[in-house]
This record gives sequence, structure tokens and C-alpha cells, in this order.
Amino acid sequence: MTRRFAVNCSILFTETPLLDRPAAARAAGFGEVEFWWPWPGEPDPPGAEVDAFCQAVEDAGVRLIGLNLYAGDMPAGERGALSDPSRVEEFRACLPVVRRIAERTGVRSFNALYGQRLDGAAASDQDRTATENLVHAARSVGEFGGTLLIEPLARGLNGAYPLETAADAMAVVSRVRAAGAANVRFLFDTFHLATNGDDLERAAREHAADIGHVQIADAPGRGRPGTGRIDFDRLFAVLDGIGYTGRIALEYVLQGPSPEEFGWTTS
Repeated sequence: MTRRFAVNCSILFTETPLLDRPAAARAAGFGEVEFWWPWPGEPDPPGAEVDAFCQAVEDAGVRLIGLNLYAGDMPAGERGALSDPSRVEEFRACLPVVRRIAERTGVRSFNALYGQRLDGAAASDQDRTATENLVHAARSVGEFGGTLLIEPLARGLNGAYPLETAADAMAVVSRVRAAGAANVRFLFDTFHLATNGDDLERAAREHAADIGHVQIADAPGRGRPGTGRIDFDRLFAVLDGIGYTGRIALEYVLQGPSPEEFGWTTS
């Protein structure tokens, strides 16, 4: 089966300025890209910056297939703001920006990072806020055919992030669907799931109908396939077997020259 690989331009091509990365991805042979939220700590950036981001994608001749929603200040260690009861307006301020980007680029998949547990805030209050925000965001992106993605993150690397396994993510997906938003799915990330001890093949089979997107990096180390212990040939066979036909996004840390880091995709 021919696989369609995309490349995450927030973790890859970091040697170049952000707006030059879509062109770098095209030069490396990729036609589809994804990004984390491009403006850390800023849910509502100036319109000129949003337009410049969209123009960079368009000028490079690549397709934007995934975008993180606003997740706080990720360089400072935050991994989402949507579960913080004190930041509801801050999180929701990103949604008009998301619509603007979607209208320009056609992106329809949006990763909604949940946010770490907070000292002084009850977990139940955070979960209630998260559900309300996710329903609101799902309805917002649903107006133009978008889908929200819920992702577990690696334990010990992302603070007290409460979603660690496929089951954790699916519990949130189910909760949001029960609250009235159907366009929410599971983001299957090999590095995070494997780091936390999930059986990747079993998780893929158990949640086949709910996987909205796949991101890959080996574990341990978060390098390209072949640098860790994940058997990607077996995993890709499982993804083929369950009928996954979406993109597989490369979200790993480069460990050598780009030709060597991407050469495996054509072997």
C-alpha cells in the first residue's frame, strides 16, 4: 500500500525560520505539512501574522493538513489551556483565527491539547471545563467540516498531563461526543503511546474506528523509525489491516542530515 507521509514543521526543519519551513518541506519531497500553534502564548495573533503564515503555506505549494489549537506557552512547558477554568476566554480566542486559517488553507484537522493538572484546581473542575471547551471548539470547527483530535502525551516529559494512553484519550472522546459533539477523534501518536507502555498494535485494532490521525516517531528517543524499538513494518501492516487510509505525519527529532532522516520513507 502506498502511504501518504506528511511532515510536522514545528518539530522538523527548525534550523530555518517558521515561515520558511513549508518551502523546506516541499524541497525535501513532502506535499503535506502540519504545525503546532505557530504563536506560543498568543491565542489571537495580529491578522498580518496569520496571513503571512497562510501565505507561506500557499507559496510553498504544500497542503496544510493539521494544526494544533492554542496550547498556551509550549516553549515554557505548557501543553494546553483548554482544561484551565481561569483561561476559558483565552483558549476560545483562538477559534476565529483557526477559522481564518482554515478558510485560506483548507486545513480540517485540529489537535486540541488537554492541558496539565493544576495545583489548587480540582481535577473534576478541570475535566468539566475541558469538556465544555472541547464541545464549543468542535462545534466551531464543525461549521466548516473540521474535526478535533485528542492526543495522549508521554509521561514524565510533559508535566502532569492526564492523558497518557489510548484509553485515556478515548474516554475524553466519548465524553465530548456524549455532550453533543460528534466530530472528535483519537490522535494515534506512536512515540507517546509506546513511551507510556501502550501496545501499539492492540491500540490500533481496538480503536480503529476512532483514529482520526497518525503521527510517528520511534521510542525511546523520538527519532526516525529505526532508531528505537518500535517495529514500524508490523505497525504499518496493522494500520493497513484496519483500513486506515489517512496521512501519517512525521513528528520526530532529526538526528542527522535530512536525506538520511527521510530516506526511509521511499525504501
